[in-house]
Amino acid sequence: METKLKKIALGLAVLAGASLAQAEQVSVAVAANFTAPMNAIAAQFEKDTGHQAVLSFGSTGGFYAQIKNGAPFQVFLAADDKTPAKLEQEGLAIAGSRFTYAVGTLVLWSASEGGVDSDGEVLKNNRFKKIAVANPKLAPYGKAAVEVLTGMGLMGAVEPKFVLGENIAQTYQFASTGNAELGFVALSQVMKDGKITSGSAWIVPGTMHAPIRQDAVIVSHGKGNAAAEALMQYLRGDKATAIIRAYGYAI
Repeated sequence: METKLKKIALGLAVLAGASLAQAEQVSVAVAANFTAPMNAIAAQFEKDTGHQAVLSFGSTGGFYAQIKNGAPFQVFLAADDKTPAKLEQEGLAIAGSRFTYAVGTLVLWSASEGGVDSDGEVLKNNRFKKIAVANPKLAPYGKAAVEVLTGMGLMGAVEPKFVLGENIAQTYQFASTGNAELGFVALSQVMKDGKITSGSAWIVPGTMHAPIRQDAVIVSHGKGNAAAEALMQYLRGDKATAIIRAYGYAI
């Protein structure tokens, strides 16, 4: 009996070792707006698959430039759909791997409880001194903010009050620390489990700007990487999509 148990234990150890041997790492460039949900997804992904996602956060435009210059990212989760498509066209991403993992929501937010009304009228009264906006040349959420202000006929009056963030994470930091009374940020930065976590906000109707479709793609360096392929599949699964929705994204 003891010999049989030893054989079973040895067999289980061999299987566990084989599983660990197959586990790989994947280097992932992630748009800053997706920081909180992606941290949660990566932890669950490693728990479920054994693969480890090594995450870097920043602006979509900045990551595009880095990938063009040979940065060894293997998967790219962008804040738009145009940049991953461009990488495909330029032969820097695996053709056919791209898909929309989330649709983002823009929100005007203030760290103060009464800083923003539910209809965005605060923009029209123009009594604030500074408003944080992600650089529209680099960040899709910043571009969407400009579209909203232009559509409202307020761009000329509000633009001189811009405090530009390099990405949406820095933009949120400006607003949360009081360097700007208001900020156009991603809903995911101020929402968890379907609720605004602090301050006050106007959730901008999606009809006021082009859809913020966020695409994922396997970068050329990720070709043949089992963890990269597993992550792309995992992002489509029930556990990941539940996390994504909890942070205010559509699927």
